[in-house]
Amino acid sequence: MTKLSVNINKIATLRNARGGNNPDVLRVALDCERFGAQGITVHPRPDERHIRYQDVYDLRPRLTTEFNIEGQPSPEFIDLVLKVVPNQVTLVPDLPGQLTSNHGWDTKQNQAFLTEVCERFHEKGIRVSIFVDADTEMVEYAARTGADRVELYTEPYASAYAQDREAAIAPFVAAGERAIALGLGLNAGHDLSLENLRYMHERMPYIDECSIGHALICDALYLGLEETIKQYLACLH
Repeated sequence: MTKLSVNINKIATLRNARGGNNPDVLRVALDCERFGAQGITVHPRPDERHIRYQDVYDLRPRLTTEFNIEGQPSPEFIDLVLKVVPNQVTLVPDLPGQLTSNHGWDTKQNQAFLTEVCERFHEKGIRVSIFVDADTEMVEYAARTGADRVELYTEPYASAYAQDREAAIAPFVAAGERAIALGLGLNAGHDLSLENLRYMHERMPYIDECSIGHALICDALYLGLEETIKQYLACLH
């Protein structure tokens, strides 16, 4: 079964807009678990414009599902992950000040660096996933780093879905099948929604985990958080 990991960055964005602790990031994370989510994802950035490093420390001892920390493996990020020891770390090639993740790693060009980072996290028993585009060559070089999984950057699929969903999914199926053949686990994330998630799961039922934040939190404004999580889980069953 494909697991649903809820990215709670947008909850932190709303909190930070006014200061204080409303909404409470920890409470929302625990509610997501209570409503059926099988994981929580956070993406702390250097400017802490949404998830703060302190949030990561506060969440770790309270969560009972899988905890996934994603981000650019800067020295500060690596230190945070090694101290917190989440179930999974997802390496994302973010530039400073970048609004949102918008591309995967060039795993061929960065193979040596990514290999070194994977080794450091493996010493702590942390599963490592590398964020990649739907490109079989990038998947192949990700496997050479010693990573456990790749996460496919799914924004191109989401953008093209309405026009031609079969054409949109094709490169992702190819990349996913290559990952499986190489012994990698497979995650997916970015711009997945109630509109496009079910079809991706139908075509790629072997995906281990989908990380969803922006669309899910937007849907929760209309449907409520509990009903929204139920509907996303239904897309994955």
